[in-house]
Amino acid sequence: MPAFRKFGFGALFAVLALAAGSAVPPPAAAQSVQDQLPDMGTAAQATLSLEDEYRIGRMVMRGLRDSGRVLEDPEVGEYLQSLGLRLSSLAQEGNRNFNFFVVRDPAINAFALPGGFIGVHSGLLLETDNESELAAVLAHEVAHVTQRHIARGLENQSRANLVSTAATLAAILIGAMAGGGGDATMGAISAAQNMAVQSQINFTRENEYEADRVGIGILASAGYDPNAMAGFFETMGRRTQLGPDQVPELLRTHPVTSARIAEARGRAAQIPAGEPRESLSYALMRERVRVLSTPSSRDPREYYVAVAGNEPDASLAQVYGRALAQIQSGEPAAAIPTLVRLRQQYPEILPFHTALGQAQLASGETRAALDTLERAHELAPRNVPVTVRYGEALLQAGRPKRAHEVLLDLFNAVPPTQEQIRLTAIAANAAGDVADAYSYMAEYHLMGGDLPLAINQLELALSVPNISSVQRSKFTARLKEIREWLPKERTRSERPTGGSQRPAPGG
Repeated sequence: MPAFRKFGFGALFAVLALAAGSAVPPPAAAQSVQDQLPDMGTAAQATLSLEDEYRIGRMVMRGLRDSGRVLEDPEVGEYLQSLGLRLSSLAQEGNRNFNFFVVRDPAINAFALPGGFIGVHSGLLLETDNESELAAVLAHEVAHVTQRHIARGLENQSRANLVSTAATLAAILIGAMAGGGGDATMGAISAAQNMAVQSQINFTRENEYEADRVGIGILASAGYDPNAMAGFFETMGRRTQLGPDQVPELLRTHPVTSARIAEARGRAAQIPAGEPRESLSYALMRERVRVLSTPSSRDPREYYVAVAGNEPDASLAQVYGRALAQIQSGEPAAAIPTLVRLRQQYPEILPFHTALGQAQLASGETRAALDTLERAHELAPRNVPVTVRYGEALLQAGRPKRAHEVLLDLFNAVPPTQEQIRLTAIAANAAGDVADAYSYMAEYHLMGGDLPLAINQLELALSVPNISSVQRSKFTARLKEIREWLPKERTRSERPTGGSQRPAPGG
């Protein structure tokens, strides 16, 4: 996505944090996105509500996903979400919906969007040396969310400025998804760049110090090394000595001074020392991200030839990573013996099961893959990566009914990701459960913030012949609920919505 890569996430935050009233109008394509922006209220009510923050954050997430920037991988996603929720659950005001995800970007950076969406660049994850350092970055970003720094930065702005800010953000997103073309879009991007330069930082210095203080408390409460935050920022700071081109993006968006590092170390020193927790999952998922984020122009196996050419000297995670690199490079059969051995030696480590199933499936050993993943599913029946991989194998084996059953059980038991919902819809459609497939896609679009399209999918579900009375009642109730969420639908809830893309009269 060239436009995002050009000005980085700092500019997005500059747009949100500095409502400077840019006069750049959004392109026509952005109007449908702008129509879904929250009603910011009067100047006296300018601070964003939690619901407003979530809606804006969800809109940005939709742009990131549509552009392919989000690393959609069930193993990585499950690990990062688990780690993030362990931290956020210990934060004051942390009882909100948090979503943690990896962005395909070699830059060393992380960011918090409005509404609890926290992104970590693949480059940052690979730069960390241990789980405490990764947890420190996440805890810092969690603190930005729980302390509501974005909303506080907008507190004194008027309704007009806020709407203009949101419109500019919409213009940037639409332009980025379209490849950055259009004078209006480039104008919006230019405005965002200028604001980023003027502000220099995403948040004020006071907010950065506050996020450090709160984050260190969260970090220690979760059992991680409280010194990891200062240590990681100090390591990043050394890169600045290599020249301006070597400055990590993290330091551009979260500037670190010696005073800030000293304060973080002083605060950590006040916390009783304990044995920091570390997990094998961190090391395994770090290698998984390394392989999956390798540019298509490069061979991921090259890294492992250099660092783990002699297997006895390689770490367990590096052996796993090399097997993943073989799968990724089109040699899945070469990875199977290694993964079989790893599974035998460490049967409790589920990523070894799922990687073996993937390798067998990619090698055309469908029956073996089903056996591997069915066995893993029996060990952990509602583990997300295991169930997703098992569902994929069942679909490839021509057993969509069973795939639908397995994925639906997970769908009903564990809050699903968008990719899980999409896969469940594919399984349902392949199994002939067309109405259910439409209803799942409604949830998919609802999670992405596209309410009109969610309505359209439910209407299609209701139009499927011979649906049961239970299905009809469920789809109708959900349709009514979503219509009530659309501000323009509240005044015309009795109107047919087959043309839900049309503007309301006078809109």
